Amino acid sequence: MQLVEVGENPAYQKEFIQLPVRLYRNNPCWIRPLDKDIEDVFDPVKNKYFQQGECIRWLLINDQKQTIGRIAAFIDRNTATRNNDQPTGGMGFFECIEDQTAAFQLFDAAKAWLQSKGMEAMDGPINFGERDRWWGLLANGFDKEPTYGMPYTQPYYVPFFENYGFQEYFRQFTYLLPMREDRVRHLLHPSVFERSMRALNDPTYDFRHITKAELSKYADDFRYIYNKAWARHLSVGEMSEEQSRRLMQRMKPILDEELIWFGYHKEEPIAFFITLPELNQIFKHVNGKLNLIGKLKFLYHKLMKTNKKAFGVIFGIIPEYQGRGIESAIALAFTRVAWRPNYQYEELELNWVGDFNPKMIRFAKMLGGVVNKEHITYRYLFDRTKEFKRHPTI
Repeated sequence: MQLVEVGENPAYQKEFIQLPVRLYRNNPCWIRPLDKDIEDVFDPVKNKYFQQGECIRWLLINDQKQTIGRIAAFIDRNTATRNNDQPTGGMGFFECIEDQTAAFQLFDAAKAWLQSKGMEAMDGPINFGERDRWWGLLANGFDKEPTYGMPYTQPYYVPFFENYGFQEYFRQFTYLLPMREDRVRHLLHPSVFERSMRALNDPTYDFRHITKAELSKYADDFRYIYNKAWARHLSVGEMSEEQSRRLMQRMKPILDEELIWFGYHKEEPIAFFITLPELNQIFKHVNGKLNLIGKLKFLYHKLMKTNKKAFGVIFGIIPEYQGRGIESAIALAFTRVAWRPNYQYEELELNWVGDFNPKMIRFAKMLGGVVNKEHITYRYLFDRTKEFKRHPTI
């Protein structure tokens, strides 16, 4: 077996995309990611993380000149030492045939490269970018279609990682919630409604969905809440005005105004609940390519409203308003839309709920959510005598 660096080689870059297409060809649940989404991760012009880090990727070729594995390794210098006991890099985009020797050769390559850069541990499989994409190894839910941007990986990858010596750093849950009123009411405890209604009926509170005409205002409100609710969390930096506005502009072509909600107290932004149409329900028809045919297919399914699933991207409430029923109130405000007759979306997946975030877990369960999928983010300490620590609870 030969390990080759992908680099700028067009043939190797194509193989990096095509390997999972072959590996999952007969799996009805796998949805091919958009080629562009993967390619952009490794494009220094498109991926801002190259400004503060570096990345390398390899293919593993067998003696018959067939690609049998791939992996990437990367360093984000802004977070390598933040809240870590040791400098920690990342590895991801791992795919491999069912051959542990091949898998270990790929892991060894990532480890050696990271060690040469001064790292003392590696997390994986993760993204060279934000946590909301390509983060974690699928551990449960192999009979479910992946949410957009989330990995769908082979069941035999789990023993590969654990036999190599990776340890579970944290687990990520995806909760499934029904949207229709007749399926939701019996799941919720009456006290949830009572507490929610107190906030909803308080004239000092206001809960409303966004409008595209005021997108810049909601971008600023999002940043305000995010920095108060999330920036304190481990490994999460403050969001700038430019970042929040760019995020909203990136979501604009696909967002549904009635899926994104904000809460206010005396006009101060205090909470958001960001959900989007579950794009994989459309992208599964385009075979990874948003060329002219792919765009026409996307437009058709969007106009015909064939997608019946939404997914929760992020929920946030500033600390001083936590525990006041705002969590349930903003969700109940959403039901004003979701419980209309013939509403398009029938299910909601709350994506990427870390086991280190008990408040968000309680929120998901409070809404009647049940765990639908689980991913694991592993950590591998290069010094095998060093004490392993899981991600702290927040």
